Amino acid sequence: MSKIALVTGANKGIGKEIARQLGEAGHTVLLGSRDFARGEAAAKELVADGIKASAIQLEVTDPASVRAAAAKIEAEHGRLDVLVNNAAIIPEGDAGVTEIAAEALRAGFETNVIGLVDVTQALLPVLRNADAARIVNLSTSLASFTQVGDPESRMSTVRTLAYNSSKAAVNMVTVMLANELRGTGILVNAADPGNCATDMGGWDAPRTPAQGAAVAVQLATLGADGPTGEVHADTGRLPW
Repeated sequence: MSKIALVTGANKGIGKEIARQLGEAGHTVLLGSRDFARGEAAAKELVADGIKASAIQLEVTDPASVRAAAAKIEAEHGRLDVLVNNAAIIPEGDAGVTEIAAEALRAGFETNVIGLVDVTQALLPVLRNADAARIVNLSTSLASFTQVGDPESRMSTVRTLAYNSSKAAVNMVTVMLANELRGTGILVNAADPGNCATDMGGWDAPRTPAQGAAVAVQLATLGADGPTGEVHADTGRLPW
């Protein structure tokens, strides 16, 4: 019996690649997408490649959509083995601290943090139905205080407060959830896919979506004795 995996924001980019690689590893993948038609098109593409995949409507900032998706997964599958919280935005108008509008900051946190927590809470009951579920939250080096605080680092020049700070909050969510679920068999980790050629990362970025996805898939398929922490694209697992 194949494992069931849900990837949020999976109709394109790294999310679709995570779904593809999980499917190639034998999982049945559910592609969460706020635009169901786009999710369905992406799922059909994976099915054509021999992967068990289907789309599910999921807008992480809409509680009704989140609850409906959780109910559908429980009704159709009875459990969820893998949750990859990939859906995220760099909101329009994201900028440095001295320039950003409050609306842009709120939008970033609404999707990247509150939406992630809402999805995770809604799906925990079906994750608990699995023997050894895995939760992977997508993070970024732009959430690293060490790298952003280093004037020699390129990360220190990126003025996207909403994205950077919301992803730093995701790191804290990951650690706190891992602590809460310690001993349950559910492992919780964060993955930094690196700067990948996507709509968000820019098409001139040095890494492919497939390379970025591999980091999250590594964590989603960990054995029972796997680590809890953060895995970075180029340097392996680092302490918080």
